[in-house]
Amino acid sequence: MPTSIDKIEHLREQLRHHEYLYHVLDAPEISDAEYDAMFRELKDLEAAHPELITPDSPTQRVGARPREGFVKVRHSSPMLSLDNAFGEEELRDFDRRVRNLLGNEEYAYVAELKLDGLSMAVQYRAGNVALALTRGDGETGEDVTENARTIRSIPLRIPKRSGHWEVRGEVVLNKKAFAALNAECEAANQKRFANPRNAAAGALRVLDPAITASRNLEYFTYFLFENGGFACPTQHEALENLKELGFKVGTHWKRCRNIDELVHFCDEWETKRESLPFEIDGVVAKVDSVAQQQRLGWTAKAPRWAIAYKFQPRQAETVVEDISVNVGRTGVLTPGAVLRPVNIGGVTVSLSTLHNEDEIERLGVQIGDTVLVQRAGDVIPQVVRVVRKGEHRRPFHMPKHCPVCGGETVRAEGEAATRCINTNCPARLRESILHFAARGVMDIDGLGEALVDQLVNQRLVRNIADLYRLTAEQLQGLERMGKKSAAKLREHIEQSRKQPLPRVLNGLGIPFVGERTAQFLAEAFGDLDAIMASSEDELQRAEEVGPKVARSIRKFFHEQRNRELVERLREEHLQFIYAAPKRTGGPLAGLTFVITGTLPSMKREEAKERIEAAGGKVAGSVSRKTDYLLAGEDAGSKLAKAQELEVKIIDEDALVRMLEGTA
Repeated sequence: MPTSIDKIEHLREQLRHHEYLYHVLDAPEISDAEYDAMFRELKDLEAAHPELITPDSPTQRVGARPREGFVKVRHSSPMLSLDNAFGEEELRDFDRRVRNLLGNEEYAYVAELKLDGLSMAVQYRAGNVALALTRGDGETGEDVTENARTIRSIPLRIPKRSGHWEVRGEVVLNKKAFAALNAECEAANQKRFANPRNAAAGALRVLDPAITASRNLEYFTYFLFENGGFACPTQHEALENLKELGFKVGTHWKRCRNIDELVHFCDEWETKRESLPFEIDGVVAKVDSVAQQQRLGWTAKAPRWAIAYKFQPRQAETVVEDISVNVGRTGVLTPGAVLRPVNIGGVTVSLSTLHNEDEIERLGVQIGDTVLVQRAGDVIPQVVRVVRKGEHRRPFHMPKHCPVCGGETVRAEGEAATRCINTNCPARLRESILHFAARGVMDIDGLGEALVDQLVNQRLVRNIADLYRLTAEQLQGLERMGKKSAAKLREHIEQSRKQPLPRVLNGLGIPFVGERTAQFLAEAFGDLDAIMASSEDELQRAEEVGPKVARSIRKFFHEQRNRELVERLREEHLQFIYAAPKRTGGPLAGLTFVITGTLPSMKREEAKERIEAAGGKVAGSVSRKTDYLLAGEDAGSKLAKAQELEVKIIDEDALVRMLEGTA
């Protein structure tokens, strides 16, 4: 029979293997649920045998509490910056210098994509991560070891290489993770990150490792050192060795036999850079032979055997000729700079986002100013700063009425966004219908994006109440809608009339009134007319409704178009009266849960209903009053917050045991 030690070590090796497949090779062999089950088993065994816990265990990636500051540590050898080459001529000048210094020797280059991230050195002792340092000033870096341990593409243990050795590489945030992070910032009314590099640097240098862990950072390596010097005779062998050791290495590097091949590689990736999942800003070329590197030597600031070829700048100066406003699908008004057309990196740019009023104020930009504009990857071009104030500059003011429907616009206190609050505004109608029909709201199955687009484009639905007037004949005239499909959709629409008041309230799309707040309002007032007639002070008697939410509700029902919509829905006999069910005890009575991520088998709505049926309460955000965080895949910032507040984190299996009273 295997001992606990054997079982623990076996699980660790399995988890390390699957982390490598998932986070380095992007080729997982098992499902997330299977990985999570192994992880939980290991965690339970370690909890039963704490004397067997080791620093390199997969369970210890996020083990440290937030620190008070970073300690500065000297590098094993300087992390020098590189000289830059701007254009082919300067790249060929570099090659001529290398050729002159090496005489008649043959030489080759290794060309690697220049990742736009943060340089970091990671030292190993006896096969385990011992120290991680940022580049700092090149001589001294900041000790970010605990944060680096959370990056899953950094192996915590590599037994196949003993002694004291070091890798150097780049910490990056890919485009998808960067977009998700900025979306979280906008949702939380926080400042967006300007680019992935800044976001990666901020995540690595945050004082709480749990926050670093939530940011999905990646680590790409390019140097392998031993005893303060290069561990391999050539750079291309170093890259191959790093890959064999289990590190992530850029897949697009190439050994170039001469300068022409190097120039071709640079040209190729300047045109293909947008196809990559991460940002690059050039190519790094290194003389392949380490012996030749030693003979070429270093200047005071940079090696003579390497250079960074920088791509064309994706910034340019131009004039803000006007500031226009776009109304998005959620009713948010987004200002944009109308620019004098300018070529940036081969693309003509004439529009640039300005995000919101706060961003305009931060930039200090006015119509007529000359500004610096940048274009990065798939991100909409954005204004970086004002270069020169215009002679006849004019300030911009957000319109008081929606430019699309003429409805009132509102900017709630503490919010960056200005919104059109007319639910039936043509600019936001599509999103209003999709929200109204969604599962957990009015639950009109079959009313998906493609069908809603047709209904809106053919003007069959001009507000959500029109859904109840759709005929089978109208639906059958749409693409991919036969007689049977039309009849089924009509049946789902009819069934939605029976949905209770909390769902109707949620479906109206009142800013800050989601599922949970709608439930509290319905329980407190029991009647939609009573909610509509209540003052801000009266509305606040509902649980979790504060001044901000109360003000939003009053503004919504003050808009005449929204009141007309309510009357249309009344005519369609939707449920405006609510009798709150009596709450009973249960195994979860008195406990508050927050749900985040994707659960293995339950929908989040189902998990919420089961928790509440068992007497528990489900909150929308993590706080010190939260008893449990129910976390699934891609848990995000709520997981980090729960770890920060030491809230107990459970998975779906643990919830089921609690519901069954077997936990």
